[in-house]
Amino acid sequence: MIEKPKWLKEKLNADRSKVSDIKIMLRSLRLHTVCEEARCPNVGECFASRTATFMILGNVCTRRCRFCAVSKGIPGSPNPKEPESIVHAVQVLQLRHAVITSVTRDDLDDGGASQFVDVVRELRKNCPDTAIELLISDLNGNWKALEKIVREHPDVLNHNVETVPSLYDKVRPGAAYGRSIELLRRVKEIDSTIVTKSGIMVGLGENEEEVRSVMNDLLEAGCSMLTIGQYLQPSHEHLPVVDYVTPEKFENFKTFALEMGFLFVASGPLVRSSYHAAVGFSSLR
Repeated sequence: MIEKPKWLKEKLNADRSKVSDIKIMLRSLRLHTVCEEARCPNVGECFASRTATFMILGNVCTRRCRFCAVSKGIPGSPNPKEPESIVHAVQVLQLRHAVITSVTRDDLDDGGASQFVDVVRELRKNCPDTAIELLISDLNGNWKALEKIVREHPDVLNHNVETVPSLYDKVRPGAAYGRSIELLRRVKEIDSTIVTKSGIMVGLGENEEEVRSVMNDLLEAGCSMLTIGQYLQPSHEHLPVVDYVTPEKFENFKTFALEMGFLFVASGPLVRSSYHAAVGFSSLR
């Protein structure tokens, strides 16, 4: 196992003592966040600033991606009160930009699309001034389910490709790189006005040329926002880190992506797909 660089260790030791109020509220509403479930290194910073990425459809995923800390297994039935609880949390936190994601639900006929639709509708009705960003799964290639979500016109629709094609079998068993690119392409085909976004992790054994090739595929699919972050091993049961990418290289990735034509790029060791999402969206206005 390679040692974390000093600059990364220092960042990970951020004070997380101010997050208790957010956690209490989330528990009372029976809500989950990807911040906690995926062991995001930025959870302390985000909770302390009264923001979070809500995770609907429970906290148990039907896939077994080897990079992700979210629990795997057989999930329960969707909670019909979840949309109402999301609205309440958004109002309490006074969010101007709400990010909603979910576990992958291959057990559901529509992959959970109906729950996304209900959440968007409740937010539009009760929080009309809040921008809505959805981070969805590949819906197992169910394009009718995708259309249901897109027709609700979220402000941003995000779907992460996560890694380069050559690593999919090892990193994302059950997923398919081509399917993810096709999903992003179809979103723009259904509604060209929706902003699409995707993200990739580095440090899993990919090379720079592969990363640049993914950028090109995303651009060709109409994607205008990109996030690039360092993979961090959540536990000994997950894939090991192959290498730690330097901040300078992350900056090079950002420069290259912007020169290619992306409208917004967040690239850095602790960047995650929802990190400072409101800033990214605001920069496009």
